[in-house]
Amino acid sequence: MKYYIIAGEASGDLHGSNLMKGLFAKDPDADIRFWGGSLMDAVSKANRPGVNALVKDYKEGAIMGFKDVILKAGTILSNLKNCKKDILSWAPDVVILIDYPGFNLKIAEFAHNHGLKVFWYIAPKVWASREGRIAKIKKYVDRLFIVFPFEKPYFDAKGVPYIYCGNPLMDAMEEESHAPEEACGQPYIAMLAGSRKGEVKSMMPVFKEIANRLSATPGYENYKFLVAGAPSRSIEDYAPWTGGDSKLEVVFGKTQRIIRHAAAAVVNSGTASLETAIADTPQVVVYATSAINAAIARRIIKVKYISLGNLIANRLVFKELLQEDFNAAKVTEEVIRLTSDQDYIRSMKTGYLEIRSLLGGRGASEKVAAAMLSELNLK
Repeated sequence: MKYYIIAGEASGDLHGSNLMKGLFAKDPDADIRFWGGSLMDAVSKANRPGVNALVKDYKEGAIMGFKDVILKAGTILSNLKNCKKDILSWAPDVVILIDYPGFNLKIAEFAHNHGLKVFWYIAPKVWASREGRIAKIKKYVDRLFIVFPFEKPYFDAKGVPYIYCGNPLMDAMEEESHAPEEACGQPYIAMLAGSRKGEVKSMMPVFKEIANRLSATPGYENYKFLVAGAPSRSIEDYAPWTGGDSKLEVVFGKTQRIIRHAAAAVVNSGTASLETAIADTPQVVVYATSAINAAIARRIIKVKYISLGNLIANRLVFKELLQEDFNAAKVTEEVIRLTSDQDYIRSMKTGYLEIRSLLGGRGASEKVAAAMLSELNLK
């Protein structure tokens, strides 16, 4: 069976790699061609040595916010054209789309109109914004594979058929028994700025000031501040806020270890905040974008919370400091509470237990692969 998979972001690369492991395990004849990243590429090469199946690395086309869509319109159109041409040339049995709705909705329509079966893994967040996309999902997607429990009643109400097998992050989060060497036995605060260049530029100046404030606070003089470098970024992206007298240290390739063993984490909203809940690390979620993006978002986003963990629990398990509230003073105050207020920490971890329970156990990726094969009428 020939599978064409499209992932356009770091989280899609992670989930795509685990899905590919499941597909290779369930279908010995699996032939997978994909848009993704290094994680998917590693799985591909491990199962099909000598075959270069990566068409396009997601790092080359990452988009952040509404303004970025306009600025990179030419690149997006070129990528769409090349993707469509490659799909037709390769003639897969199924096109599997992973999140990344702005791009993948157009591919879904194209693939459907050319008689190809279309699966969508990790549904577009239409429950948060742009609900009009549901009509296109119904029309162009043969089967939707969702990953959050709160999506079930939503898609039931909208009449969209789906399959739910749990959340793949439960598979992706490994049990790391050792803290990163960079901690040197000292307590540390984990800082996650996001995977996009624009997010790093927005987060890092505030992270630097937070580290300076905490270092000057009695009781925190010996804390370290480890920034988990995103796989799509290079050290140059972080350089303006590190080195010299900066308290920040950027570490690549150890994100899960950094999260799991931190005293607390300051996390840019996204998949990382859910990973932090799974790891049982006290956290505060932060996010800020441009005034233009923020104004547009306020008009179209419908959910009460920005963090997946809070959405799953349907309550504020951990604090979210957004836009104007994302400042060094407020975040520093919250980090101090996360590392000193034992009742507050216990309450948060009780919420984490609830979130993990709702996500289900491990094995979601393999279950999704099996469900996809069933949909394709394979035994």
